[in-house]
Amino acid sequence: MKRVVITGIGCITPLGNNVDTMWSNLLKGTCAIDKIKNINTDNLTVKVAAEVMGFNPEDFGIEKAMIRHNDRYALYAIAAATQAMQDSGLTVDKDVDPSRFGCAIGSGIGGIQTFCREHASMLENGPRRVSPLFIPEMIANIASGNVATVFHAEGPNLPVVTACATGTHSVGEAYRMIKEGRADAMITGGTEAAICEIAIAGFANSKALSTSEDPMAASLPFDARRKGFVMGEGSGVMILEDYELARRRGAHIYAEVCGYGNSCDAFHYTAPRADAKCATNAIRWALEEAGFKHGEKVYINAHGTGTPLNDKTETLAIKQAMGEDEARKAVISSTKSMHGHMLGATGAVEMVICAKTLQEGKVAPTIHLDQPDPECDLDYTPHTARDFAADLTISNSFGFGGQNACVALRKI
Repeated sequence: MKRVVITGIGCITPLGNNVDTMWSNLLKGTCAIDKIKNINTDNLTVKVAAEVMGFNPEDFGIEKAMIRHNDRYALYAIAAATQAMQDSGLTVDKDVDPSRFGCAIGSGIGGIQTFCREHASMLENGPRRVSPLFIPEMIANIASGNVATVFHAEGPNLPVVTACATGTHSVGEAYRMIKEGRADAMITGGTEAAICEIAIAGFANSKALSTSEDPMAASLPFDARRKGFVMGEGSGVMILEDYELARRRGAHIYAEVCGYGNSCDAFHYTAPRADAKCATNAIRWALEEAGFKHGEKVYINAHGTGTPLNDKTETLAIKQAMGEDEARKAVISSTKSMHGHMLGATGAVEMVICAKTLQEGKVAPTIHLDQPDPECDLDYTPHTARDFAADLTISNSFGFGGQNACVALRKI
């Protein structure tokens, strides 16, 4: 089995369109949630979201033809992948054979903005006016396919779709590809751009979204006042490599990917199991594979959506997976309090945050945690960032359909 390391990271987020800007804003406790600006919310019950601002795909060298022929979710992925590839310094042909270079970038929803635009066009102008590129722009695998095309990744291509666990599962599956010798390097992560009327209406009508009109009181993970999550958007992408390849070429290594847990509640299409049994398994399996030992310093980037059921269930899962004593020693935060819930992208962005946490020895906070829920009684790093030299980080993601994912990173 191969060792797998992270050598490049990139992101497009509501907190900034590169890693350094996002990281700086996270440590300052900046909230990117605001009144929705890019769509009309007059008929919507939800008025706030965490939108990506100031994004210009040309800034990332994306050609005009590709900009015209891609949904926004795919453009986010290409931009984040461009950053990650530049950061890694990996060169196809010179460093890695294209057939051994793969891509695993997932999306929970795919090109929903394209779907809405072309559906409106059909209703107004008839079926003949639907774009011949409607299907290629809309399908959930096209981001991974187009990133592979841009960077000549001819190896395994696996765009995972597991709702809010998509980004974490994508990184986990890419890790396995390299670990098992099926690839030498992978571009991996998640991407989403679903802040549109129909998506917000659907989530709102299922009672998943916060209806607070105050951006500073909308995303409240682990707080007794929480009533739902806040939609975000963006993309997080990482370059994973065989450790020996990275070492030979002198690459900068952020962390080692060392554990992955994947389970299903097999219970309900939206609600988590109250006993947290299967979420516990995903966390436990990741920790076991990572060789977690009692007494190690652990940072957990929690799924922490701010929904009534998720936060208390995740708290229980952490306790059951680690044991009560170790769970109480862990330092935890939900960065969704700042960047919102980016759906299929969120786990990948939060993995980038875990890598930065290991590198910098600092933990981003859970902001707005003013009234802690008694059922959420672990250390959630309220309000302000802190110094913490973690040995190990884990990132949790749980999605509709009972999908549970956890990936562990370790200092190297």
